[in-house]
Amino acid sequence: MATVTAETTELSRSAHGTSIKPGAGLYPDENAKPVMGRYGSQFPKTVANGFTIIAPIKPGKANDVRAAGARLATAVLSDPYVLAPLALHFLRWVIFDNDTRFAYIAWFDTDFDKYVEDAVMLFNKTGVTTLFENLEGFPADWRTNPAAFAKYARDHQVESFMEYVEYPDVTAVEVIKALAMKRAFGEVLDQMQ
Repeated sequence: MATVTAETTELSRSAHGTSIKPGAGLYPDENAKPVMGRYGSQFPKTVANGFTIIAPIKPGKANDVRAAGARLATAVLSDPYVLAPLALHFLRWVIFDNDTRFAYIAWFDTDFDKYVEDAVMLFNKTGVTTLFENLEGFPADWRTNPAAFAKYARDHQVESFMEYVEYPDVTAVEVIKALAMKRAFGEVLDQMQ
């Protein structure tokens, strides 16, 4: 990965008026060394750490994938912290090519192995079946075999060739805490008026 960090000058000063410098990465990085995890080689950490999976949907199962998305959104609306163990910044699900392919795009703070283990734990804990069961080749034993889940993700991973992030190396928890602090400070200022 060739990481690029913007220099702060008068012409390129951040629109948010801070000294936080956006970052970008070019991939693949010929200097990157494979890192072994519990389930094989980890995906390399990137500027916007996460992964993109693109996989074929079983014929006639696109609406089941959509229903899984609706169940997950309902779960989050019911308990906004249900996905907290995943340390997500961002999650996007996309169905395309006339309901034949699915893209899972996630940006998170943990390593790949922990993300897989936490995802399996969450689906088992909530009793919600995973949308992945509607994808071709997904292992039937995923609930008890995180290694099979990880292999499926690795086999269907599509690598980025460029990534950009406005605030590199900042965790989702740090963002949430900063927003809570800003809100509390605003309330104090409002009370002083």
